[in-house]
Amino acid sequence: MNAGFDQFVRLLQTPLGLLQAAAGLVIAVCAAAMGGAVLFSFVAFGGRRDVRQRRRSVVATATMVGFAGLFAALAALRVGALPAAPAVRAAAIGAGLVLVVGGCLLNLAGRVALGANWADQVTLYADQGLVTGGAFRCARHPLYASLIAFFYGVSLVSLNAAAFLANTLVFVPFMVYRARQEEAVLEKEFPAYGAYRARVGMFGIRWRRRCDRPVAQEDPPGTAGPKGEGSAGAGGPPPVF
Repeated sequence: MNAGFDQFVRLLQTPLGLLQAAAGLVIAVCAAAMGGAVLFSFVAFGGRRDVRQRRRSVVATATMVGFAGLFAALAALRVGALPAAPAVRAAAIGAGLVLVVGGCLLNLAGRVALGANWADQVTLYADQGLVTGGAFRCARHPLYASLIAFFYGVSLVSLNAAAFLANTLVFVPFMVYRARQEEAVLEKEFPAYGAYRARVGMFGIRWRRRCDRPVAQEDPPGTAGPKGEGSAGAGGPPPVF
């Protein structure tokens, strides 16, 4: 244990070592913030009973947490870590931190916009409305986009090819699968969703335009109508994370 502590002290004596330590702290804070937000959503909204429709998905909180654990193990154990010159490593850390912090902020902003519309499974509530404001002006699924960005950021900070490939080949397809499950319900429930989908990217802004304005909403049959423009999310089935 003393040897490990001595190695950590030596690491902090170099500029690159200080940058790596600071990056680790930033990643830990962002991960804790997003994890705490997920826990809050479960406590605050997980018990809602006014459900009109629910479809179970293999891509839910449990599977995402499982992937996060695998991803963290790859990064921590340096499985797939790449050698690089100090300047290249420093540049990768800087770029990675932009994605990590940006992903964290997008996640929290998306969760605020989503509010009580959050659900672990593909769900329509009795008073669900299609709302495309807030973070959902920039991406149809900002919570999923935020996690993708976060994992890519950690991959860059750690210069880990295995983590990068795991995100690309496993997590991103899972997010696309879950997003398409939600959108299949959204398009049936909200006629305005097609126009929104045409303008706003699934996980980010389309190159030809900036964040879009919220689309006009229509009350779904048998509901109390939308909660309000700034209230939440992608309308129908809310993202899990």
